[in-house]
Amino acid sequence: MGSAYVYAAARTPFGRFNGALAGIRPDDLADTALRGVLAKVPELDPAEIGDVVWGNANGAGEDNRNVGRMAVLLAGLPVTVPATTVNRLCGSSLDAAMIGSRTIESGDADIVVTGGVESMTRAPWVLPKPSRAFPAGDATAVSTTLGWRLVNPRMPKEWTVSLGEANEQLAERFSIPRERQDAFAVRSHAQADAAWNAGFYDDLVVPVDGVGLARDEGIRPGTTPEVLAGLKPAFRPDGTITAGNASPLNDGASAVLLGSEAAAGRLGADPVARVAGRGASALEPQMFGYAPVEAANQALRRANIGWRDVGAVELNEAFAVQSLVCLDAWKVDPEIVNAKGGAIAIGHPLGASGGRILGTLAHVLRERRERWGVAAICIGVGQGLAVVLENVSAR
Repeated sequence: MGSAYVYAAARTPFGRFNGALAGIRPDDLADTALRGVLAKVPELDPAEIGDVVWGNANGAGEDNRNVGRMAVLLAGLPVTVPATTVNRLCGSSLDAAMIGSRTIESGDADIVVTGGVESMTRAPWVLPKPSRAFPAGDATAVSTTLGWRLVNPRMPKEWTVSLGEANEQLAERFSIPRERQDAFAVRSHAQADAAWNAGFYDDLVVPVDGVGLARDEGIRPGTTPEVLAGLKPAFRPDGTITAGNASPLNDGASAVLLGSEAAAGRLGADPVARVAGRGASALEPQMFGYAPVEAANQALRRANIGWRDVGAVELNEAFAVQSLVCLDAWKVDPEIVNAKGGAIAIGHPLGASGGRILGTLAHVLRERRERWGVAAICIGVGQGLAVVLENVSAR
């Protein structure tokens, strides 16, 4: 089997809930990211794209009916370019990249575009259909923005707690105090702001037509531990999790261009990083924040390396507490983790976050001349994914 390589990555700026991207449909955001990554390889004939694999967590509104295929059509690609949409909740676009890399390794395609999109602002309310016609009672609209809805009554109650309550349980189990969570969040904002100011994201982020959003909308460079300490707990009266140490609701899209080694000529570009290992893990749904631990360990074993070899980590910051328990389990240097900011500052549009961390990791490895890196993400309902990248210029 051959190897799969990251050749290019692009994403939109991530907008806040009801923010600058609120008026943009998710399929248009997907179109923007897709066109953005293809613009980095102008020599490529789009007809040579073997497949497009797109991630999306909700799919209940304008992102329905295979939003990956919608992006292909809206971007003006040849109608002969196929596309599929995958849903592994928060891990959807990292799952898309994993699927795309396997497609290339097996020889089924030489060039695959992967990515993902989410508009949490525009996620609709839904009404369950009645079990019989013309019911006499009222019907309740259910938000599809985030978390459990229309829960099967057979599910154990401990599995279906809110995402926030699940992470309060993590804080208790692993003794992670609020002060440590707030400090982690402050660093996320500071690192993201510094990366933007230094121009790191200039090559990764593409503008959205008709929107004057120059960078990720949620970054607050003036955030301090004192400011965060004044926020009220969001899920328990005496809890540790607040709006300041958890990722917000967001809108955005990301894309990653994958190819075989032989595709370099057709792309007119050299590969940036090799997909060296993949991992997927699962545990009790309420423990989802801890799931990246085993996923990353699996990916490292499959890459035949250990944590001592890793020079950069991109871990999606769903909550500060779950990020911290993962770092503690891996025993990695916190300074190599999310060096350009994380989701607490940048944002977490569910279907787009996996592509964001993978593209960021490839660029961080190149900038720092590190050979090995890990991208990992926790996923609701008790799952985690991870990918190991090898910087091809640092072998």
